[in-house]
Amino acid sequence: MDKISVLAITKNGINIGQNLKEIFPEWTIFAPSKLSNQNDSITWYSEPTSEKIVELFKNNDALICLFSLGAVIRLIAPQLKDKKTDPAVIVIDDKINFVISVLSGHIGGANELTEKIAEKLKAQPVITTAADVNKTIAVDLVGRDFGWKIEDDSNVTRISAHMVNEEPIGIFQDAGERNWYKQLPKNVSKYNTIEELKNSKSKANLIISDKIIEDDLTSESVIYRPPSLVIGIGLHWDTSKETIKEGINDCLKKFKLSSKSIAKLVSIKKPEDVQGLIDVGKEMEIPVECIEREDLAKVTAPNPSDTVKAFEGTSSVSEAAAILVSNGKLIVEKQKFPPNLTIAIARIEN
Repeated sequence: MDKISVLAITKNGINIGQNLKEIFPEWTIFAPSKLSNQNDSITWYSEPTSEKIVELFKNNDALICLFSLGAVIRLIAPQLKDKKTDPAVIVIDDKINFVISVLSGHIGGANELTEKIAEKLKAQPVITTAADVNKTIAVDLVGRDFGWKIEDDSNVTRISAHMVNEEPIGIFQDAGERNWYKQLPKNVSKYNTIEELKNSKSKANLIISDKIIEDDLTSESVIYRPPSLVIGIGLHWDTSKETIKEGINDCLKKFKLSSKSIAKLVSIKKPEDVQGLIDVGKEMEIPVECIEREDLAKVTAPNPSDTVKAFEGTSSVSEAAAILVSNGKLIVEKQKFPPNLTIAIARIEN
């Protein structure tokens, strides 16, 4: 979390805020100016607390309130939108007995932050989300630390209910980090193929893959997209953004791969940056890396070209770049889009 604020409205709360500031110096502490003790480490405000809390709610990743839970709920209730955009909200009572995770426990990080604060203050953390209480898999957090994306979050709540109710859950994984969970709950089983998963008696499924799954199975699944694909691109200095993007999309569609799993776009380093490639990276929000021709020339690619070597000084660009940067396996050999584009795709091995 980049921005965390603490709101205190009592004298005891201000003392707790000063303590938190010493432990977490990057946090900002706010308190009413009428209670000012001239401490420069606290930001004193003069507007009504009902207005200040709205400002802090909108402009922070987490808001820690040092007053009663009921008052906090009444003040923030009109501002609530959804768990993907609301900040983490935590309440600490006036005697530091409890640190309570109130809002955005999983995605917003309130649960994790609650545990951290409680440990420092030697207080009791209060966390009520079912996955944490039951020590099971938090479906909406799977792979978050590895940059995984959920294909469609409309199933998350329903699948989470199956998980905490200890109903049979199946897992299929063919891409991404394998150590995302140390020990699976007893109601969760792994399957080696989609067909095995489909034929299992699972009530719901977690699928971790960079492949497009075209099956009725998806209606009872949460699909995670790990950043496992490196797209190698051979191009001219004037290849347009539209041409590059169309080539990428054609390859993904043809080989049934998900755009949400693209980790990086890679190509050869030219005397000047190729604007079309830069623009594609920005539009798709995917990092772009350009490799020196000497490094590409050292890579053994399945489809070398004498013509490419004559122009670029290396016999392979798209395949060599994808193989080199992924340090993995080429899964889509060079696809040609005349006159000025080639695409190849490699999978990062974990």
